[in-house]
Amino acid sequence: MTETAAPEIISEALAVIDQALPTMQSRALVSTDEVADLLLDLRLLLATAPEPVSSAGL
Repeated sequence: MTETAAPEIISEALAVIDQALPTMQSRALVSTDEVADLLLDLRLLLATAPEPVSSAGL
């Protein structure tokens, strides 16, 4: 894993949130489908982040 991989994934997740928030904040109701889509997008980004390699097991 590179040192910049995790910050890049976090930046992408923050961008997804920043994109969705104005739309959701301007509405009185947000459908559960839209919230679920947003959460799934975030989960996908975070799940694909490479895990740090532990040197303890070597």
